[in-house]
Amino acid sequence: MSRTQHTDPELAHRLSRRGMLGVAAGATAAALLGAASPATAATTQTAGAGRGRPVLPPGRLGIQLYSLRDKVSTLGFAPVFAELKKYGYDEVEFAGYTQGSAGPITLAQLRRLARDNGLNPIGSHVGYYADDPNAYTFAQNLDKVLDDAQALGLKHIGTASGPFRYGSTVDAWKRAAEEFNTYGAAARARGMKFYQHNHSEEFSFATDNPKVRLYDVLLAETDPKLVYLEMDIFWAYSGQFRFSKRPDGTPAPFEPLDYVLRQPDRYPLFHVKDGVSDPGNQYGYRMTDVGDGDIDYQRFISGVTRLHGHRLAHHWQAEHDNPTESFTFARRSSEYLHSLREKC
Repeated sequence: MSRTQHTDPELAHRLSRRGMLGVAAGATAAALLGAASPATAATTQTAGAGRGRPVLPPGRLGIQLYSLRDKVSTLGFAPVFAELKKYGYDEVEFAGYTQGSAGPITLAQLRRLARDNGLNPIGSHVGYYADDPNAYTFAQNLDKVLDDAQALGLKHIGTASGPFRYGSTVDAWKRAAEEFNTYGAAARARGMKFYQHNHSEEFSFATDNPKVRLYDVLLAETDPKLVYLEMDIFWAYSGQFRFSKRPDGTPAPFEPLDYVLRQPDRYPLFHVKDGVSDPGNQYGYRMTDVGDGDIDYQRFISGVTRLHGHRLAHHWQAEHDNPTESFTFARRSSEYLHSLREKC
């Protein structure tokens, strides 16, 4: 995905996902979400193999394959999965099920290939809605989306589209929440969890009631037994940077980690994405490889996994929207996250 000075990176990210790896043929024209990177969190990022318990729980490191779309489309899944196995990954999250010039692959073959490389397919991103009635989205082809997820053995199936289908008012988000509940119920009936992946604009305010944060509407209006959240930590801190004041300038601070600590069961999945502080940037930060930025992942991951009963309850997916070299990103991110230690 290319970015230019005049392109909204969050929008570009989502538009690129449409054509990625084939699953999004006709995928949603999601809303214009803002974008960028994290904010205030930083401090002590403890790298280097040291003493103490690993911060990262065993068997829970995954990667969003969108980060490796260049390799998947040219080399195919097999070489990519082999590399991820070498780098110490346990799981993969799909952004489509085709492999470009590498040729056709069936879902059964894809599931077996992941298993043969010791990788657990944990989830997948699919569009929310589209104008095309034949589009591969939840709104247009729910049964097909769930059929494919079942064929891959996924436990989670979700969307990276924001709930902006009907606008940015409170009622618009309540309407979208009703649809998410429907998708969640259908997924639950098949033994899966439906989830929504945030960008930064979800933390903005309702246009008809600027005292209300839209993300809070989503949490309140979706059934916690049917709709789950995949917090993209990078975009959440970008949201903190962008939307810690209401449109009238009054303070409205929030801490992304607090959302998780209040309702940890709603967040089975996370995107681990890093950024370098750049307050001159309208988004606050610039995306970078995990470990090279200013998000304090020792603090964040430990804060979640230290909750009673939650050490192994969550899945951590490394991601970079546009890495300089995708295999290098995957290797370095794994090395960094595996190096983090904490006192027991």
